[in-house]
Amino acid sequence: MIVIFGIAAFLLNEYRFHAVGKESYILLIVPVILMVIFHLNGRQIFEYDSDGEALNFKNRNIIPFLDKPLHDEFPKYKLIKYEIVSIFFVKRLYITISSKNSGSTILKYEISYLRRKEVNDLKLSLNKVVKTNKEKND
Repeated sequence: MIVIFGIAAFLLNEYRFHAVGKESYILLIVPVILMVIFHLNGRQIFEYDSDGEALNFKNRNIIPFLDKPLHDEFPKYKLIKYEIVSIFFVKRLYITISSKNSGSTILKYEISYLRRKEVNDLKLSLNKVVKTNKEKND
């Protein structure tokens, strides 16, 4: 929305009002920079469901054309381990699952927009599954 308003304000200024001189390019540059930062920070919507016998992960953007949405569903017994990496404002969830072909596969999700309580709930749920899987394998 900000990018669209910035472009509209720039075009109106250039071709109609001439209210701002060369500074009108700021109306284009600032929204584009904000959109790039928004894109680099990762997908905004993360959904997790551990009910039943499967784990379900969904990760998508508010703006649909920026990135392809991720959707993974697999049985709980395939979860080997997980890791949450936090660097400045960016948080990522790495899930390692067992795979027939290559032994294990790592899935990556962006969880930068989750609150601390939501991250703790996610950790608690994933810890239960990992612990249950370790007990079954031992």
